[in-house]
Amino acid sequence: MASWMLVLCVLAASLRQVWSSLEEHPPRVLSPWRKQGKGLSRVKRDWIIPQIRVLENSKQVPEALVQIKSDKIFTGEVIYKLEGPGVDQEPKNLFEIDDKSGVIRSKQPLDREKHRSFTLKAFALSPSGERLENPTTIEIVVLDQNDNRPVFTQSQFVGTVSEFSIPGTSVMSVSATDADDPTTENAILSYSIIGQESVPSQRRDQGHVVKSFRLRLQIADMSGQGLTSEGVAIIHVSDINNHAPQFRPAAYSFTALENRKSFEVGRVNVTDRDDPGTGNWEAKYSITNDPDGNFDISTDPVTNQGVLTVLTPLDFEARDEYNLKLRVENVNALSSKAPNLPLSTATVQVKVVNENEAPHFREDPVLIVVPESVPPGTLLKSNYAFDPENSKLRYEISRDPERWLDINRDSGDITAKKSFNMRSPHVRNNIYRAVVKVTDVGGLSTTGAVTITLKETNDFPPQVVPVSGSVCKEGTPEASGLVVTAVDQDYPPHAAPFIFEIPDDLPVNWTVSQLNATHAVLHPLVLLEAGEYAVPLLVSDSGRPALSSFAHVNITGSSVGISFIALIIIMASIALLLLLLLLAVAATTCGRRHHVRKGTGLLIGESEDDVRDNVFNYDEQGGGEEDENGFNIDLLWNPHDDPSTPGSYYPMPGFPRGKQPLRRDAPHNLPSPIYPRRPPADPTDIEDYISDGLEAADGDPNVPPYDTALIYDYEGEGSLSGSLSSIASGSSDGDQDYDYLNDWGPRFQKLANMYDPR
Repeated sequence: MASWMLVLCVLAASLRQVWSSLEEHPPRVLSPWRKQGKGLSRVKRDWIIPQIRVLENSKQVPEALVQIKSDKIFTGEVIYKLEGPGVDQEPKNLFEIDDKSGVIRSKQPLDREKHRSFTLKAFALSPSGERLENPTTIEIVVLDQNDNRPVFTQSQFVGTVSEFSIPGTSVMSVSATDADDPTTENAILSYSIIGQESVPSQRRDQGHVVKSFRLRLQIADMSGQGLTSEGVAIIHVSDINNHAPQFRPAAYSFTALENRKSFEVGRVNVTDRDDPGTGNWEAKYSITNDPDGNFDISTDPVTNQGVLTVLTPLDFEARDEYNLKLRVENVNALSSKAPNLPLSTATVQVKVVNENEAPHFREDPVLIVVPESVPPGTLLKSNYAFDPENSKLRYEISRDPERWLDINRDSGDITAKKSFNMRSPHVRNNIYRAVVKVTDVGGLSTTGAVTITLKETNDFPPQVVPVSGSVCKEGTPEASGLVVTAVDQDYPPHAAPFIFEIPDDLPVNWTVSQLNATHAVLHPLVLLEAGEYAVPLLVSDSGRPALSSFAHVNITGSSVGISFIALIIIMASIALLLLLLLLAVAATTCGRRHHVRKGTGLLIGESEDDVRDNVFNYDEQGGGEEDENGFNIDLLWNPHDDPSTPGSYYPMPGFPRGKQPLRRDAPHNLPSPIYPRRPPADPTDIEDYISDGLEAADGDPNVPPYDTALIYDYEGEGSLSGSLSSIASGSSDGDQDYDYLNDWGPRFQKLANMYDPR
């Protein structure tokens, strides 16, 4: 198959000129065949078709661009077809081909900025549609025209240059673009400044500083000879710190009240010609002669003033005037282009204004440490308050609950009015608290706490108890003996342990053996005979110095004795029998109820008999374990008990050491103090109620020994268990036999009468 034959006819004027040119210069027809030897052979020929150049924006449309022709035209009819972008592909309808002549035409003006070239395929077909030739490639290149103006890349350019910059300093760059072909002069750009103005517009020689410049820019293509556009550039002149701040004025005078801190005294002013609001303008102040740090100066960010304040309270009496020296500089370092001048300074006089101040205590609280037995009139404290203005002070005691203190109204000396008492309810943890009030001549007053720490002293000698008793004379000397102890009104360490001794200079047939820190046993050295013996006994406490007391213990030698353990067993048996009796009565009195009135005895119905010597009345039943109001416990002494029984005086295990109440059977039968018998109405006063009861018990010389029974004087309210009167409530007990109560002795006679079936 022969290759394509191409006829290139670029027509400048019209299609007619193209055809005339073709007639004058017919295309050369290349034969696709040639002879080789005896026969013919087919030779393939490759044609290189040059680019077809078309000028953009042509007004002559349609315009013939080129004609193609196949060598098959000489042997038969040929039909030409064209395919590719601009024909049957986007952008469509830009080119067409004459299917008979093979002339390719442009149908509308081309735009190089949209499409720089087109690559098409040309086909030669038979009338039946059979390909006669291989398709050939046709490339159409659009030639550029200067049809686009250059444009700046920004609507406004902004740059900065420091003031006092030397000529030639690079300020900023501007840029522009041109859509035309960059390989042609159509895109060669030229920049220029066509106008400028300063902001503010006044001239520099009029004393104003230029803040910025506004420039009019122009860009032109074709090396400045073609199309043009304009732009704007703003160049700001940046400030440099070439002006140091200056005080205006340089001397100030202020006043400041004493005893105040963190308040403003006054303000100082400076001027600075640099740009306001910048570090080149902002002032930084300092005080050069304030070693104690009484003052501080800071900068107001809006006005640039120096604000002078007092840091620590001033004292007029100590110093009434301050002369300060101030210095100012900028936050930013001064430029090397600024004048070489020293830093600006100013002087400030601060006068302190006196105020009347309240008196002050030298210590808070006022501490006093004194023995509890200090003699009345002893000086406890002096010189503990003062007045800043040195005015005369007036002193008084504003709180002294025990009235133990005296105070000199003029000097303030605190003295003891009477000895202290460690057992006072107002002494907590050995500390007694009072309050002193101090007033100056101007009427200003201050109160201060006084804390008095009391030291325990050995004020009371121990006392031997009991001072009488009996021992079994039939026993051996080692097995017979009377247990004795001692009571001491002092607190540890001035009480127990006690030391019991029989003086060596007294000839007696008795000896004493120490049981523990609080008890000892008196033993006879020989077999006792019936009768009474007066045994001398010396007891000493552990105080510094120790105190002692001497007593004669009257011991009766008895043929009938009872041991302490036996006494305990008997008392436990009696309590158990009484409990069984109460349970039996509750179980057998079915249907029979005894109405118990408040104020009558337990187990008593409507009977008016007085059985208080046998059964004790509980005024309140209490709430058992859940009763939180039960609080007062008193010792019960039954006057019918035999005080001569030795076991009555033997201490229970765990007997508390320290201050012990005196026995009722002591030789000195003194009157007892008044006990608080009713609970307070306000629960918050319970603590005081208990303290008062304990204080009364400690001072009662007639209380019973610790091994006696206890009674709850008041057990509180809110018991969930109900009244014990329910024991007497039940069904009829008419069938019960209570005659056995008559056999229990006179103490149960009243109880037997209550259930007498007669």
